[in-house]
Amino acid sequence: MTQEADAPQSGSDDATEGAAEQEQAAEQENGRRLFAAPCSFLLSVAQMAQLPASDLPEVAFAGRSNVGKSSLVNALTGRKTLARTSNTPGRTQQLNFFDLGGRLMLVDLPGYGYAQAAKSDITQWTRLTRDYLRGRAQLRRVLLLIDARHGLKPNDRDVMKELDTTAVVYQVVLTKADKVKPAELESLLARSQQELASHVAAYPEIAVTSAVKQRGIAELRASLGELALPTPLR
Repeated sequence: MTQEADAPQSGSDDATEGAAEQEQAAEQENGRRLFAAPCSFLLSVAQMAQLPASDLPEVAFAGRSNVGKSSLVNALTGRKTLARTSNTPGRTQQLNFFDLGGRLMLVDLPGYGYAQAAKSDITQWTRLTRDYLRGRAQLRRVLLLIDARHGLKPNDRDVMKELDTTAVVYQVVLTKADKVKPAELESLLARSQQELASHVAAYPEIAVTSAVKQRGIAELRASLGELALPTPLR
């Protein structure tokens, strides 16, 4: 009798699980189509007055120098040289804007924490980035990239506090996950989730990615696809 009573519940659970899988597949397909669209470099910005006049929602990529921002942008868009990569930390010195199919703007921000440049230049980049994060109405989300080998650092926490203050939603994205052992990665995820729980502007889900192995790329495309315009703005 117990088995017969439980059978309908089991069938209901299977149907719910199947529906969830279909929804996830549809979201990932929408994300794939978005990032398969033409993605063109728009401009580099060195001053706030140079910011483009645009109604496109924006997603900004932030993180310490050499965290893999350019590699992640290239992996998401399926292009090897869209965003310049370099073995020299701190090469991205301006705000770089990319138009993704007229539906979403990607913004590659200068890395923080290191740069082989004059202190006055570094101060300018830092001020520009902070002014952009505080005052850009089109900004929908900041992807805060964290090297999975090192976890959150003090300057990452400074950025998080500032974003909390300005109520800019940010999502932590772990990069270079292929370089970390599974047990170490799980431990880092648990510690990071616990720390993020006290930050009011933090997005609840941490993305785990590897640009080299394509890990987490489809899921992140799907998540960002929810922020894009439904049809191109032309």
